[in-house]
Amino acid sequence: MTTIKALFEANLLLVLATFFLFGIILLIWNIFLHLSLRKIQATNREFWKGEKVRNLEEVLLDQAKNLKVLDKDIQELYTISNEINNLALRGIHKVSAIRFNPFKDVGGNQSFSIALLNGKNNGITITALYTKEGTRVYAKAITAGESLAFPLTDEEKEAIKTALLAEDKKKK
Repeated sequence: MTTIKALFEANLLLVLATFFLFGIILLIWNIFLHLSLRKIQATNREFWKGEKVRNLEEVLLDQAKNLKVLDKDIQELYTISNEINNLALRGIHKVSAIRFNPFKDVGGNQSFSIALLNGKNNGITITALYTKEGTRVYAKAITAGESLAFPLTDEEKEAIKTALLAEDKKKK
């Protein structure tokens, strides 16, 4: 025991410096823990702010009810979105007009073919042939980019092709 006491007295300054350094480290650690606790308490106050809640279970049950309502609303919006998309596919998206001269030596490019197609490439072509005697207008139904009932002229095929290419360029 006397050797420990002698060793302690001989290195008293070193022992005191070690205890002092250990005390400083503990003080810094205590300050750090205190700041962390304040941050957690502030977050907790923000979480419970504004409502008188008896326990966490009530909060979780309320949130579960809210999630069910939101899920129902999302499903409803998804259904509406699909309906709008289906309606949009039925509307005219692709339009092209081609002017041409059906008679090579006479007149100008006063005749035309117009292709009006929806999102599924269904629609109509309207062709007007201008002559000195009058103008004749022809309409042909188009299904999937083709006419099933009547043969298409080269100008009508070109109008359909141009309408389909114009829509592809919009998508890119």
